[in-house]
Amino acid sequence: MPLYKTVIVNNNTKVLIWKIDESYEDLCSGIILTDNSQSRVDGMKSDLHQRGFLSIRHLLKEVGYSDDDLVYDAFGKPHLQDGKHISITHSFTFTAIIISEEAPVGIDIEKRRDKIVKIAHKFTPIEEYKSIANHDALVSKLTIVWGAKESLYKIYGKKKLLFLENIYIEDFSFETNETTGKILYEGETSDYDIHFLEMEGFTCVYAF
Repeated sequence: MPLYKTVIVNNNTKVLIWKIDESYEDLCSGIILTDNSQSRVDGMKSDLHQRGFLSIRHLLKEVGYSDDDLVYDAFGKPHLQDGKHISITHSFTFTAIIISEEAPVGIDIEKRRDKIVKIAHKFTPIEEYKSIANHDALVSKLTIVWGAKESLYKIYGKKKLLFLENIYIEDFSFETNETTGKILYEGETSDYDIHFLEMEGFTCVYAF
């Protein structure tokens, strides 16, 4: 399948989402991998991980980049050689990228699953959600909060942030499809806009 969805966030930022339903062989067609990337793909034990990796290269191609344009820093954060900002995500059958000309960005896709309710206390004050009686709504909300925190963690790009202590997500309604978030770390506060959308049992969240 070609591109699943494109979201124009603003004049300088866009999101591209891919639904993976092609074979490994089909996804190999039309892209060229660096030797390092080919080694990474060859070392992946999961066929879905391999196809996810390749589909991200197709997303890069959609916006005029090749695998060679993508580099990673010492913390594993992706960067583009021309200085534009990028974030990448992969969950089961969906992959996505967000690219911005101006500022750091983060993106996360998660499959909505019941188990998030059991682990919610590890990443957000669960007392804030006790008024949500509908189980599906609770799963959706917690998945958005997790995705938002993951997106901000990717923007920060270092390994020290704690989801529970350093990242805050403002409460929101589903109808708005957006909220705000903060990174609070070492006496400094950074504010971000966060948007989310749901599709086929998955949730995509991006921050900028």
